[in-house]
Amino acid sequence: MKKSRKKLGPEVIVFGLIALFVITIAIFASIPQQEKSSLPNLGKAPEIAGIKTWINSEPLTIENLKGKVVLADFWTYSCINCIRTLPYLKDWHGKYKDKGLVIIGIHTPEFEFEKDYNNVRNAVEKYELKYAVAMDNDYATWRAYKNSYWPRKYIIDKEGNIRYDHIGEGAYEETEKVIQELLQEPASSTTNLSSGTDFSQIGTPELYLGYAFARAPLGNEEGFSTGNVVDYKYKEPVQGNTIYLSGEWKNEADRIISVNNSKIFLKYKAKNVNIVAGGESKISTLLDGKPLSENAFGKDTVKEDQSAISNISSHRLYNIVSTPDYGTHLLEIDASPGFELYTFTFG
Repeated sequence: MKKSRKKLGPEVIVFGLIALFVITIAIFASIPQQEKSSLPNLGKAPEIAGIKTWINSEPLTIENLKGKVVLADFWTYSCINCIRTLPYLKDWHGKYKDKGLVIIGIHTPEFEFEKDYNNVRNAVEKYELKYAVAMDNDYATWRAYKNSYWPRKYIIDKEGNIRYDHIGEGAYEETEKVIQELLQEPASSTTNLSSGTDFSQIGTPELYLGYAFARAPLGNEEGFSTGNVVDYKYKEPVQGNTIYLSGEWKNEADRIISVNNSKIFLKYKAKNVNIVAGGESKISTLLDGKPLSENAFGKDTVKEDQSAISNISSHRLYNIVSTPDYGTHLLEIDASPGFELYTFTFG
């Protein structure tokens, strides 16, 4: 004998539907949901190209790094602006490398000596960089990214799209928050490493030497002279932020080289004076007509026979003056023969 089936009443059906709806909502709520990013999509990241030499890594490609967040940093080792960003890059590498961040330092040379593997390798060791460094000597990757600046940072998401682009120093908190967002890391504190540089107090821009690289003329009437040795005559008064030479200097495209009785005069406003230089030589530094006092010695200045001396050897950035406070001063450099000067930078 068949048992008769009871028909479900409307109230039972409604209750069942409500229960099913609640269960469905609960299930979806328990699944982690990816928040939609507010970061712009700046397009597909160009591939890393033309790299013949890698440091700290096997060759890497954007395609093979999909699934990772990539920070591509265009830099060059004698650039003071690049050097001041390195502590942040090192910190981010340490904090996020095991969470999916890959940093690639795209080393694109500004000067010929920065194409030398040993020079770049020494800089990587000096600054204790542990992340990958690609030597972009032929500017292939630089051109692929249509870049024109040192430093410049691109952050690339896990799908290979550029999501962030920053030119120059600064914006470190903003940059780290982008890294955290793309890694889907919970919001946490960001790194704050003060460089001690007050850019509002620096009144002198970067100054280049060399008849092809210089962006401003010399203060001397003789000016630059392509490939020639010139005996420069120094005359006062001097204009601020203008380089004056005295004695014999050889003019090269990207630098000047001391020959005989060679001196430099420069009225500047800053606290730190750096030079990009090379050539086996020695320079002595005076400030406002007096030997540099010890409390104004740069990191690369030592005291010898009551003089402030910097011994120049490898091609790199040298910090020759670091006064306690920002101010305007007349710098005088007396150079032995063979001193190669590329640029002044300030901090």
